[in-house]
Amino acid sequence: VVVVGGGNVAMDAARSALRLGAEEVSIVYRRGEDEMPARREEIEHAKEEGITFRLLTNPVRILGDEKFNVTGVECIKMELGEPDKSGRRSPVPVEGSEFLVPADVVVIAIGTSPNPIIFKGSEGLEQNRRGTVVADEETGATSKCGVFAGGDVVTGAATVISAMGAGKKAAKAIDEYLKEK
Repeated sequence: VVVVGGGNVAMDAARSALRLGAEEVSIVYRRGEDEMPARREEIEHAKEEGITFRLLTNPVRILGDEKFNVTGVECIKMELGEPDKSGRRSPVPVEGSEFLVPADVVVIAIGTSPNPIIFKGSEGLEQNRRGTVVADEETGATSKCGVFAGGDVVTGAATVISAMGAGKKAAKAIDEYLKEK
C-alpha cells in the first residue's frame, strides 16, 4: 500500500492499512519530515508500527495492468527550494530521479479544503475565511436551517477521533432537530 500525503489523515490511513493486513505500507511525501503537517506523535506512532517513509518523494503517476489493477506508483525525488507562501520550502523535482514503488493499493490523503461545490450547491451556508463551514461547536448546526456539519469540513485538518466526536455531537443535535419537526 502506498499512502500519498504527510498529514494526520495519511498517518491514520497508513496505520489502518497495516492493521487491516497490508504486508507493507509506505507513506510518500514531497517534503521532509520537519515539513510534515501531521502531529509529531502521529509520525512517531506510524514509524513504531513499521510504516516506511519515502520523504522528498512525489508521485508522478499510478501504474496499472490491462485489467486496471494498480501495480505501482512512479515517483520522482524532490529537493527543497525557496519557501512558498505558507513559509514552507517548496519541493522541486530532481531531474532524472524517477523510480517505481510497487503497490497494489494507493490512498490519496492530501488536500484539506472542503469541496467548493458544498457552498455553490447550498445557498445560505456560511463559510469562514479559512474556507471551512461555520458550525456550532456543540451541535454542528450551520447557518442553513436543517444542515449540520462536523469534522474537517468545519475545523480543517484534524484527527479522525476529533471528527468522530463532532459527528456524535451532530447526530444528537440532528435527532433533537427531527423530534421537534
